[in-house]
Amino acid sequence: MKINVYTTHDKLSAMTEATSELVIWRNGRLATLNPDHAQPYGLLERHALLVRDGRIAAIVAEDDVPSGRSIDLEGRLVTPGLIDCHTHLVFGGSRAQEWEQRLNGVSYQTISASGGGINSTVRATRDSSEAELLALAQPRLERLLREGVTTLEIKSGYGLDLPNERKMLRVARQLADHNGVELSATLLSAHATPPEYQGDANGYITLVCETILPTLWQEGLFESVDVFCENVGFSPQQTERVFQAAQALGIPVKGHVEQLSSLGGAQLVSRYHGLSADHIEYLTEEGVAAMRESGTVAALLPGAFYFLNETRKPPVELLRKYQVPMAVATDFNPGTSPFASLHLAMNMACVKFGLTPEEAWAGVTRHAARALGRQASHGQLAPGFVANFAIWDAEHPVEMVYEPGRSPLWHRVVQGELQ
Repeated sequence: MKINVYTTHDKLSAMTEATSELVIWRNGRLATLNPDHAQPYGLLERHALLVRDGRIAAIVAEDDVPSGRSIDLEGRLVTPGLIDCHTHLVFGGSRAQEWEQRLNGVSYQTISASGGGINSTVRATRDSSEAELLALAQPRLERLLREGVTTLEIKSGYGLDLPNERKMLRVARQLADHNGVELSATLLSAHATPPEYQGDANGYITLVCETILPTLWQEGLFESVDVFCENVGFSPQQTERVFQAAQALGIPVKGHVEQLSSLGGAQLVSRYHGLSADHIEYLTEEGVAAMRESGTVAALLPGAFYFLNETRKPPVELLRKYQVPMAVATDFNPGTSPFASLHLAMNMACVKFGLTPEEAWAGVTRHAARALGRQASHGQLAPGFVANFAIWDAEHPVEMVYEPGRSPLWHRVVQGELQ
C-alpha cells in the first residue's frame, strides 16, 4: 500500500487546500464527541479521518487506511473544532477603568450616569471606523483561534442604529473571511436602548422591528436574532415584538434571559422554538420543561457569572433531569466577561457550575453547534460532517479543561484545510 506522508506546515497547507482528492489524516487518537460511541468523549484509538471536499468522508481504524495522500498525526489527539456560540467580539473602547471603579465601590448606576457602562461602548463603537473595529477585534479573535476554535458566533448590539449595526456585522464577516474561521452572525440590536431613545424603549423596538432587522436581513448580514430580555434590558412584551418580526421573515431567534431575574424569558424563547436561551441563572423548572419541549439549548456563560461575582447558578441538575443540551461559551464582551478563552469558560463551567469535563467538551462542540442550528454538520467527528477539527499535543481532552492558559494546539483544520 502506497502512503505519501507529509509533515512540514507548508506541505500540509498545500496538500489540504480545497480539493476533491481524498486526504487521509492517519494515526490519530480521535475524541469524536459522538454520543453514539461507547467510550467517554467518543474516543477512538489509532484511527484515521478520511477527508474529501471539506467534509469527513469516513473514519477508519489505522489498519484499514487506504492508499492516498496521507498526513501522519503521530498519535496526536484530534477533537472537533471548538465552537464559541456566544460572543460580543466587535466593539470599540475599553471598560477597564470602569471595572476598577466598581471594585472601589462605585455603583454601576453612578458610572452609567457619568457616561460609562454600555453607553460608553456604544459611543466608542459608533465613533470607530470599520478598519478600526477590525484592528481591535483581530487580537481578540486570535486568542480564540489559538485555543482551537473553528466556528464562532459574533453579535452586533453596540451600534444600536442602522448604519452602526451594519458596520459591526460587516466587520464580523471580514474577521471570519481573513482568519480561516466559520462565522455565525447574530443581530442583537435589542441589546439596550440607545441614548437618543432614552425614555422611549417602545419607539426603539419599533425601529428595530421595522427598519434595522428587515434591512440588514435583506443585506444578508446575519442569520439569527437575539434580544436582551431583562429588567435592565427589554420587557417580555418588547422581546416578543422582535421575535414576531423575526418569525415573519423566517429568522431563528435566541435570547439573553433569566440572568438577573425570572421574567419567563426562557418560556418565551421556547415558544418561538428559539435556538438557545443564554445565561439562565434564574431559570425555573417551568422554563427548563419548555426548553426541553422546544429543543432549545441552554447556553451557560460562566465568565459573566464570575466577573459579576454572582451567587445564583444555572439549574444544572434540572437541565440534566430534563435532558436539555448545555452549551458553554465565553460571552466575550467589555462589560461583564472580558475573557477570550473558551478553555477558561470550560474550566469555570466545571468549577463554578458543576459540569463534568466531558459535559464541558460537549458544550463547546456538539451542543454549541445545536445552539447555532448546525448540529447536523458541525460539532462532532463523524462521516458527512464538515471537516472542522483541532489537533493537539495532548494525551486527553481533559487537559484543556484542567489547565486553561496552556493551549497545546498543534493545528486547526477548517473545511478540510490546514490553517
